[in-house]
Amino acid sequence: MNYATPIILAGLGFALATPGAYAQNVALDARIAKLADAEQPKVVAWRRDLHEHPELGNEEHRTAGLIAAQLKSLGLEVQTGVARTGVVGILRGGKPGPVVALRADMDGLPLTETTGLAFASTVKSTYLGQPVGVMHACGHDTHVAMLLGAAEVLSQVKKDLPGTVKFIFQPAEEGSLPGVMGGAKLMVQEGVLDKPKVDAIFGLHIWATAPVGQINYRPRGEMASSDRFTIKVIGKGSHGAKPWSSIDPVVTAAEIITALQTIVSRQVDLTQDAAVVTVGTVQAGVRYNVIPPDATLSGTIRAFSPATQERIWAAIKRTANGIAAANGATAEVGIEPYVPVTFNDPALTARMLPTLQRTAGTANVLEIKAVTGAEDFACYQEKVPGLFVFLGGMTPGTDPATVADHHTAGFKVDESAFPLGVKTLATLAADYLSKK
Repeated sequence: MNYATPIILAGLGFALATPGAYAQNVALDARIAKLADAEQPKVVAWRRDLHEHPELGNEEHRTAGLIAAQLKSLGLEVQTGVARTGVVGILRGGKPGPVVALRADMDGLPLTETTGLAFASTVKSTYLGQPVGVMHACGHDTHVAMLLGAAEVLSQVKKDLPGTVKFIFQPAEEGSLPGVMGGAKLMVQEGVLDKPKVDAIFGLHIWATAPVGQINYRPRGEMASSDRFTIKVIGKGSHGAKPWSSIDPVVTAAEIITALQTIVSRQVDLTQDAAVVTVGTVQAGVRYNVIPPDATLSGTIRAFSPATQERIWAAIKRTANGIAAANGATAEVGIEPYVPVTFNDPALTARMLPTLQRTAGTANVLEIKAVTGAEDFACYQEKVPGLFVFLGGMTPGTDPATVADHHTAGFKVDESAFPLGVKTLATLAADYLSKK
């Protein structure tokens, strides 16, 4: 890194770091890097234990117990039972200063694992009344293990930290049961960003199709908002042999499904924003020769700005109600917001980019296109400036097309990614606290 970078940051409203302060950051970063490398055996052991014993959202009792015990062994102030099963650890540095938070999610998914790993999950549970396997199919086990590693590292340099680090271990990132608040939204509601008040928050996500050693990021809208919609079409049932006696909700629903596709293709300015409207379920009737009285659709909406999000909501309601009326039916449209846009604060991103580049190497830190997946880390970013990055978890040289994706039964990552993850979390926290 050269001194041109602080000049650029000064133009964004940040004070220039003095050469002495910069040298101090480099020295601290070097200590953190060495300590993070030494943590690898522990991080791998934690990860494998968590992977073998996954728990669904809001049921992470064993996971929470492991985390709490480890944080207490480091002498941290520990809070348990936050947002049901969440754990928070507070590390107070040796000098006064700001407060930074680091977050990891803890929950698994209702999938039966097929990886063949020696530590593969064989856990069974029940989800929405159905028997399911349980698996860490999105890497949350790695997130917990790496954040525990970062907590150990920062505990060893705490006398040099001017401020406080809050470690947030969050349940239910994958969502709670219908009608039940959970995850980041409930953590925020229960005051996880207060006492002490958090000034900035950082998080990372292992990424199965990016190579080990790489960090991906995007300023502003990085991941999409996610909303669920339902459309119930109410018509009139009849015998299937006499459709003229009906107001057919199935045909009406089919017209609505087709018309919904024009919302993105014809009503969203795709040069400015991306969006998705997907119908995922269609439910109507129980018998082949009976036209039912109603049909219900449900699906997901993804957007990268509140303006596009609201425009899509209005278009869905207008489309469903208009087509239903044209067929003599009625439509009941429900839209349930889930998470907002994962929005990386542009000033914070610019401020911390040199840290990422020093940690991973400039050539390995890449700005990426927006991701249509969603992350409830966004709920923290609504309250305080936040930066969320992706950590490569694919063995270098592998064809990404051959890699099992997130949320699939074959999902796995290369454990050699972990030291960089620990370094990234710990160094982001230390550099944020140290920069004047």
